[in-house]
Amino acid sequence: MTLPKIDQPAPTGAPAARTANTAIAALAESSADLIASLQHAGGAYPASPTFSAYTGYSWFRDGAFIADGMSSYGRAESAARFFDWCAAVLDARAADVTAIVEAARAGVPVADTAMLSTRFTFDGQAGDDEWWDFQLDGYGTWLWAVGQHVRRHGTDASRWADAIALTVDYLCVSWQRPCFDWWEEHAMHVHVSTLGCIAAGLREAVAVGVLDAEREAAAVAAEAEISRMLLTDGVVDGHLAKWVGSAAVDASLAAVVGLLDVVPAGSDLGRATIAAIERDLTVDGGVHRYREDTFYGGGRWPLLSCVLGLAQLRSGNADRARELLDWAVATAGDDGSLPEQVGGHLLAPDRVDEWVERWGPVAQPLLWSHAMVMRLSVELEASA
Repeated sequence: MTLPKIDQPAPTGAPAARTANTAIAALAESSADLIASLQHAGGAYPASPTFSAYTGYSWFRDGAFIADGMSSYGRAESAARFFDWCAAVLDARAADVTAIVEAARAGVPVADTAMLSTRFTFDGQAGDDEWWDFQLDGYGTWLWAVGQHVRRHGTDASRWADAIALTVDYLCVSWQRPCFDWWEEHAMHVHVSTLGCIAAGLREAVAVGVLDAEREAAAVAAEAEISRMLLTDGVVDGHLAKWVGSAAVDASLAAVVGLLDVVPAGSDLGRATIAAIERDLTVDGGVHRYREDTFYGGGRWPLLSCVLGLAQLRSGNADRARELLDWAVATAGDDGSLPEQVGGHLLAPDRVDEWVERWGPVAQPLLWSHAMVMRLSVELEASA
């Protein structure tokens, strides 16, 4: 299945609009083909095939968003294969999850180093190099992506039932723990975007209907408690905060009020969060991660432009969503590959060289960037 035509008939005298729409459609199609071509035989999506620090690894978080992009674009088989890979990774660690859950319930939680990893090799093994590993958001995000896929395609979720149950157990006893955020930073905090990912995942785990009664009740109760915390401790000055106790915003919050729909984009809180991200983190159509970012100088991320675009679209601002998508598409290289971030407006230009020396040039292509262009393209077309 190819992307529904984005280049709707334009009014006479609007050739630029027709050209832009054609370019978006072409990049969305080539993005789907690129992701499919790079997907491992076992189902894992590489974060980036060439970037030194990412090569050979697949993340639950990035992969879930990639799978959602592929699923929304009609590449259902590819998304299902990624969910199969996630399920295999989890099923192989059933004993580890049981030990983590039992320890938490006994009041003696395991150390962060004993929690599940955030990324795995394509054959499902934990990496043997040092990483910022304890992150909870990916486990919520894979549940959310499964739920979206099941709703979209009518897929039977029972093939992933055991892994879904393990994930629910893991998240229900762990969600209050501080951990690394989307950006593998600030492990001492409880991050609002992480809470959003977990709440969305538990909601979808219940919705797909494969949990037993006890787990379903636990998931419902945990989601309610997470949402209460998010809406109280996670709000500052009328908008969602980067972490509990912070007054700053983070671009990952756009997912909480957009794709994840934990806070409706059109609500007062959703609109205020979108406005804060636009005010503090957006330059033209490019979106920074957060104000103090120094990674590769703190550039603007195409994938975050698309995440914010989805939030803007769902809040009723289709024109701004299209502007953000246009900016993201314009960052593609001559070969059509999309980067992780771009320069041109760096928050910390003096910090670029240290990262280049450590890991080489910025990741390009980044499959998550391609997936988000696809995802926003599809939703803009559906709303037209």
